[in-house]
Amino acid sequence: MQTEVLLTPILQTERREFLAMAQTYFSELNPVFLPHDDWKESYFEAIQGNPDCKLCWIMSEGNKAGFVLFGFERHRFLPRTNGAVYELYVRPDHRRRGIARACAHKAIAELKSAGPSKIQLEVAAGNSGATVFWTSLGFEKVAERYVLASEDR
Repeated sequence: MQTEVLLTPILQTERREFLAMAQTYFSELNPVFLPHDDWKESYFEAIQGNPDCKLCWIMSEGNKAGFVLFGFERHRFLPRTNGAVYELYVRPDHRRRGIARACAHKAIAELKSAGPSKIQLEVAAGNSGATVFWTSLGFEKVAERYVLASEDR
């Protein structure tokens, strides 16, 4: 039986609550994550100001179990639009209940309804749980992304 979830838009008045949860999420991905001033000042506003993005609470049994960020981006070189799942986070006390899977199905269905060329996402290196999760939903690894190492990160 699939867990029922609702995707509820995150409101401007919920900025602080969202940023606290997002910081927890990014710290789980990278234990040395420390939000810079630009992240604190611009991350939420940039998402909210982008009409191609949808930022939602993942609601399960009346609780904010996490959040999801998905939307559309234009192909760099072709007249196409791709769907993208940017972030999907479920709080540790709500995991292993099918919430992420139910949320992913809803986000993917909404993206597919707009007819994108493809739907894509990135998984942080070493996040084997996310790799297993997304491949179980039909995603395939098609590339590896590299970032120039820097002393000041």
